[in-house]
Amino acid sequence: MPNVFGAPHKGTEPRHEQVVFCQDEASGLRAIIAIYSTALGPSLGGTRFYPYGSEEEALADVLNLSRGMAYKNALAGLDLGGGKAVIIGDPATDKSEAMLRAYGRFVQSLNGRYYTACDVGTYSEDMDVVARECRFVTGRTVAHGGAGDSSILTAFGVFQGMRAAAETVWGQPTLRGRRVGVEGVGKVGHRLVEHLREDGADVVICDVDEAAVDRVRALHPEVEVVADADAMVATELDVYAPCALGGSLNDDTVPVLAAKVVCGAANNQLAHTGVEKRLADRGVLYAPDYVVNSGGVIQVADEIEGFNFDRAKARAAGIHDTTRKIFALASDEGVPPAVAADRLAERRMSEVGRLRGILL
Repeated sequence: MPNVFGAPHKGTEPRHEQVVFCQDEASGLRAIIAIYSTALGPSLGGTRFYPYGSEEEALADVLNLSRGMAYKNALAGLDLGGGKAVIIGDPATDKSEAMLRAYGRFVQSLNGRYYTACDVGTYSEDMDVVARECRFVTGRTVAHGGAGDSSILTAFGVFQGMRAAAETVWGQPTLRGRRVGVEGVGKVGHRLVEHLREDGADVVICDVDEAAVDRVRALHPEVEVVADADAMVATELDVYAPCALGGSLNDDTVPVLAAKVVCGAANNQLAHTGVEKRLADRGVLYAPDYVVNSGGVIQVADEIEGFNFDRAKARAAGIHDTTRKIFALASDEGVPPAVAADRLAERRMSEVGRLRGILL
């Protein structure tokens, strides 16, 4: 069983403030809401609907995810803390209006300490149902005043982070003439390919879904395709962009990685602590995933004020400068960028949080 009251995973930031177990027997709802920190404001993070093998597995996931959201929101410059929720079950068979509305009432009971949004297994249409019982919902459909597809600014933000990495390594904030490998060309990955081609990059792609590959090739027949993720990592690249599953940077892939830069949209790219140092030792510049993929949370967070795409895009454009700042801090302090990013997030939570105390 995860130790909720134990030592924090990162730095010296506070442990989880609140963990709420929610059950509605009539609808079959079994959910956990975890609030890591409200030092910067109400916590924000999506709701993951997933068939976990056990309650322990679900709890471990929601604790890790909520902590990650606190760091992501801090470095995105948002006045929001970190939270997350999981619903235990198979969304294909278990999801129902009654269950989503019951879940909405539990979120409402937190009275604004937690804002929910979409994640794996939930969609904007689901958030519209949750919102029938709850005021603290974002990531809604355009028809209901929401931002719609958050992959638009997620891809845009990753591209901004990649520009910052290119400037750090090659002296110019452009990928023109660079060979970029995009692993996973789904919702975010295929949009990233568009940005890269517009910028003049040579693009290599792979995806387990042949239809996703075909969609990209139909628009860009010049794009090269490799067989799988293993082939992608070993391919001669300037930039490797993991945009599929997490854990792609591990003890097996790092030694054979040919790229000089890693910058992608996937969450939790580092398989375990220590991988960031191995990348740095090999001279590979790693753009921390939770920094460069924060365009999506910036997009849904903007809904809280009343969504304005131009305003959200302008804030997502700031990912470029934030990423540059992290690279500079890493160089000055002699640490990998992942460590520098954590320190910068912890500094903001501490400095601003001491002015606010715990949100009530």
